[in-house]
Amino acid sequence: MKITEAFERGEFVVTAEVGPPKGFHIEHMLEEAKTYLSDITAVNVTDNQSSVMRLGSLATCKALKDEGLTPIYQVTCRDRNRIALESDLLSAAMFGIENLLLLTGDHTKLGDHPQAKPVFDLDSVSLIHTVKLLESGVDLGGNELVGEPPKFAKGAVVSPCSDSVDAQLAKMERKVAAGCEYFQTQAVYEPEKFIRFMEKAKQFGKPVQLGIVIPKSVGMCRYMNANVAGIHIPEEMIDELKADKEKTKAGITGVEIAARIIKECKPYCQGVHIMAMGWESKVPSLLKQAGLR
Repeated sequence: MKITEAFERGEFVVTAEVGPPKGFHIEHMLEEAKTYLSDITAVNVTDNQSSVMRLGSLATCKALKDEGLTPIYQVTCRDRNRIALESDLLSAAMFGIENLLLLTGDHTKLGDHPQAKPVFDLDSVSLIHTVKLLESGVDLGGNELVGEPPKFAKGAVVSPCSDSVDAQLAKMERKVAAGCEYFQTQAVYEPEKFIRFMEKAKQFGKPVQLGIVIPKSVGMCRYMNANVAGIHIPEEMIDELKADKEKTKAGITGVEIAARIIKECKPYCQGVHIMAMGWESKVPSLLKQAGLR
């Protein structure tokens, strides 16, 4: 099922993210996905997230699909040139994987192979354009594809709480012009900024999913504030995590904060995307507290 079909039906679309392991044994990951994520719309699979080498997103998507879940294949431009990207997209179509999230990707210097050469032959906008071309039956070289062309739901990302809102809106506009059909946002901790952004972004007429990362600890919040562009976790939220260390360690406080953000932002978006970062077991509780289950 294409995620865009759920948006068209007016559903509030819930997705969550899983990261493939650093190895090829995925039984535990599959079991957790089936246990905690089976009743959401779709499951994103990261593509060597943060430039850390892991099992491939495409293979993991196929495994999730075989288990009855609906995968979203995340594709980054960092590691492959246009030939490899187009080839992988056709492979996804052959496997029946219909949902894409198209990203530029983090630089290799940030990951566990900093000596690796980054590719970036394409960026997120030109990758969206590439998918659109493939859907028309032609590749980037102008060569016709054999048989029926692929059809995908094409997604991209946006950072609504960035200091440069106009730049984010301009990127969003370029992605829509290239063929993007839905957006997932960077993690949001400032609902008022998100709401202001959405008032401007609605001009594009595309569904937007609120991005949520459950805050696990004070240290995690401090790290994101210092190192992740477009994210600022207010001091009062950090104080909540400080207040009861046992509740924070158990994930109770983080889930409460995340649920509150979802409730406040829900009237202004068309779905939520949860980046559980190893806390997939918290997703059912989060959805229940947010009034989504």
